Formats: sequence, structure tokens, C-alpha cells
Amino acid sequence: MDMDQAAVFLAGSVLIMMGFVVIVIGVVAINNVIHRYWKPVRFFTEDSFKLGNSHARFAEPHELEKRNEPNLK
Repeated sequence: MDMDQAAVFLAGSVLIMMGFVVIVIGVVAINNVIHRYWKPVRFFTEDSFKLGNSHARFAEPHELEKRNEPNLK
């Protein structure tokens, strides 16, 4: 392996890891934006194998209004 190949390998490794970091930061940011409206996902519960499971749904606006939000007065 000569110097050019080593430099290309190092630069490629650094860029790939920076790309993974950007993807992880994006996933975390999106998760923080939608966490308020998303119900927790539970795998392998007693009703997870039934067809037509009607328990999984998004929160509705009137449910979000009932939450205890801190008063910022």
C-alpha cells in the first residue's frame, strides 16, 4: 500500500463515519420532533399477534390538550 492509497482510505473512512454521525443526528432530531405525537411501540405483547389490531394509533388533538404542560408565565 503506497501513500496515495493510504490517504484515500483514511479520507474515505473519515467521510463515511461523518456521514453515519449526520444520519444518527438526523434520526435523533426527527425522533425529538415527533415523540409527542407517537404512541410507544411494544413488540410481542399478548395482543400483537391478533389481526386487525386497533390499539396502535396517533394521539388526537384533544388528548394532547389534556396533558399537564408546565405554565411558562
